[in-house]
Amino acid sequence: MTCRRPYDTDLTDPEWEHLKPLIPAVKPGGRPPVHSRREILNGIFYAVRSGCAWKLLPHDLPPWRTVYHYFWFWRRNTSGFGAATAHGRRFTIVFAHWCGGQQADIRNRAVPSSTASPCRTTEQGGVRGYDAAKNVSGRKRHVLVDTLGLVLLVVVTAANAQDRAAARILLSMLVTRFRRLRGIWADGAYAGSGLQQWVRRLRPWGKVRLEIVRKPKGQSGFAVLPWRWIIERTFAWLGRWRRLKADYECLPETTEALIHIAMIRLMLRRLGD
Repeated sequence: MTCRRPYDTDLTDPEWEHLKPLIPAVKPGGRPPVHSRREILNGIFYAVRSGCAWKLLPHDLPPWRTVYHYFWFWRRNTSGFGAATAHGRRFTIVFAHWCGGQQADIRNRAVPSSTASPCRTTEQGGVRGYDAAKNVSGRKRHVLVDTLGLVLLVVVTAANAQDRAAARILLSMLVTRFRRLRGIWADGAYAGSGLQQWVRRLRPWGKVRLEIVRKPKGQSGFAVLPWRWIIERTFAWLGRWRRLKADYECLPETTEALIHIAMIRLMLRRLGD
């Protein structure tokens, strides 16, 4: 426990108990750590939620170089898709823990329209493109969520990437993961180009069905589409994290890690209630 005044983003005791087994332990030997893993995570959550630069972290949190070092180390070693730490645990395993243990039915998922989540980039270098439909120069966030709106997979691409091409990158990760998944909902941007047939052949041992949720005929204004609102709510949740309002990162993989961190914090709040 720390003697400083807590921030709203700090982990509570029940939340830390959920997350503690999933964090790589301190390596034996060498100097004992000066700052606890819990305080380092508090620093990461503070930076992502408040939107501040790493160098602007409050002085009562661990030094920004320490917080950023661990963020970078965990991102590089555990938040990459399919990558694992030496302990065999991904940094985002809390999602799998929730879906596999407490959610009754995870067979159906919803895939967003990536055009609903273009994000402007800053002067920072890295991959970017121009989305003519949204008139945005930056990147797109392609997210797979469950029926509760909790993030399962995320891929960040240049804004000029075609939705169907990005969907193949995203859904190719399902070959060895989420084995109970059977159905995916998607909007009209993912129709055509044989994507539905490709998804059906993705896993020979357990076929996945991609269902396109189309707008009603004659619709002239806004209307809430079945299942489509779930992903919009997820993007609204992510919008509360100021570090995600714009893409300040050079690497798309870093943005993907920040999205995972935001959802981890949301899940911990729910698990701690």
